[in-house]
Amino acid sequence: MKYPGKIAIMGSGSWATALAKIVLVTQQHIHWYMRRTDRIEAFRQLGHNPAYLSSISFDLSKITFYSDINEVIKDSDTLIFATPSPYLKEHLQKVSVALCDKCIVSAIKGIVPEENLIVSDYFSSFYHVPLEKIIVIGGPCHAEEVALERLSYLTIACMDMSCAGDFADVISNRFIKTNISQDISGIEYGAVLKNVYAIASGIFHGLKYGDNLHAVFICNAIQEMKRFLDAVLPINRRVTDSAYLGDLLVTSYSRFSRNRIFGTMIGKNYSVKTAQLEMEMVAEGYYATKCIKEINEKYKVDMPILDTVHRVLYGKKNADSEFMRLTERLNPNMPIQ
Repeated sequence: MKYPGKIAIMGSGSWATALAKIVLVTQQHIHWYMRRTDRIEAFRQLGHNPAYLSSISFDLSKITFYSDINEVIKDSDTLIFATPSPYLKEHLQKVSVALCDKCIVSAIKGIVPEENLIVSDYFSSFYHVPLEKIIVIGGPCHAEEVALERLSYLTIACMDMSCAGDFADVISNRFIKTNISQDISGIEYGAVLKNVYAIASGIFHGLKYGDNLHAVFICNAIQEMKRFLDAVLPINRRVTDSAYLGDLLVTSYSRFSRNRIFGTMIGKNYSVKTAQLEMEMVAEGYYATKCIKEINEKYKVDMPILDTVHRVLYGKKNADSEFMRLTERLNPNMPIQ
């Protein structure tokens, strides 16, 4: 079987919808898995996702919908997962067919809670998918801007560079540009960490710190990310590339960033529970904070930003006093070493 073959979108949210739009630029047909049958029926009636990115209209003759995860897996060759990471394990527990012969594409910028595994490691460890058949989509790309067809750049990571190149061809078009990489773990961990830092960015914003301090914070955040990535997987990488720094910047600054929005509410003295209830989408950085904190017990990397966010979200410490203390740890001179 030559991949990508028959492509399935796994998920019904905004990023899954954006990916469907991207893929259908170059592909004649896709499979689309949505857990809820009522969502599928509404989609068929309206011609667009009834809950997310409703401005994107689809040619329904190019889509076969599925509500049975096993059926869509059996009928597809490449599975693009775009579900929130906290729910991935629950979705996959329903799977009774083999995944090891499929090409797995992770568009999930999060970590699997409880297991404390990035998505590629989770598929490799629990479903025996060879790393050469796992692709990771990285880089700064908000679904809302894809809907508007604003030019975006994505990094496609895979151990098999020819596989990365083939998939990059699938999603490259006039508004999506791509490059390829072999740094699967680094890009995934970077995407997890940038969500934590986006929450911190939002907290600073909610506490009414200004742009001047924010710029220094970003310099420290990318250096903290580099220290962690070098400890977990010490290879030659440039964290100034868009898959790392670019993703951090857009998630920390953009009005579309759910993690920044969540952090802003925390900075405005919302409780974690209240902020989560008001969010229409999942802030992955909340779960990532706990997971990375636990992973770092092994590596013992100096991570003052992560530690501060963890104390606020899980230790119920006062955001104002904790972040004031963090400002004393920020270094205005942070070269990328």
